[in-house]
Amino acid sequence: MPTPSGPVAMEAYERQGQGPRPAIVVLSGSKGFGSPAYGEMAQAFNAAGLDVFLLHVLSREDVRVIAGAGGAAARKRYYAQRLPDWIGSARAAAAFLKARPRHAGKVGLLGISLGANVAAAGAADNGDIAALVLVDGGFPEGHSGQVRALPPLQLIWGSGDRVFPLSLGHDLERMARGLGATAGLDVYEGAGHDFFLRPGTSQARAAHRSAADFLQRQLVQRP
Repeated sequence: MPTPSGPVAMEAYERQGQGPRPAIVVLSGSKGFGSPAYGEMAQAFNAAGLDVFLLHVLSREDVRVIAGAGGAAARKRYYAQRLPDWIGSARAAAAFLKARPRHAGKVGLLGISLGANVAAAGAADNGDIAALVLVDGGFPEGHSGQVRALPPLQLIWGSGDRVFPLSLGHDLERMARGLGATAGLDVYEGAGHDFFLRPGTSQARAAHRSAADFLQRQLVQRP
């Protein structure tokens, strides 16, 4: 699909049948969409009445550079350079999907780790996003202080996350509530940073269902 920084690939998992249903834009972690867990997640979301779109804001070159970066400092410098394009692409995808009659103006955003950075910044003060799920990640450095409004928010976190500690999730929950948004924190005991993307595990399946249930409650129109 077209974005301000050029075309970006978007994979669609759309439910069969007639009638409008919400669209969920998914933003991956720093390794891209290679994990089969993304397919499992899309199936869970489809079962909840949601169309799912995997947005490849990270190009192949992005994934290659991130994988070869010499440590956390180098990765952060690269993220700072590329984040404006990634955020712009996420916002463009949400606006595009919201305008489709098939989705009845209902769009949710879900980001994982680095994708959570992009999703949080993309959803802030953005009327195109009606629900937000952040998994083991939050705002990029320097972004949260400028936020005036957030959509309903579900945070999903592993208590054993050593990349983004659980305390960050608690801070985000308080911040969202302070802005007047609905916010909840779903914690998975002992789970590490990548638990959401471990296909076939009980914690990953439970977290996928948690996200799907939240998005269904917030977005699916009832008669």
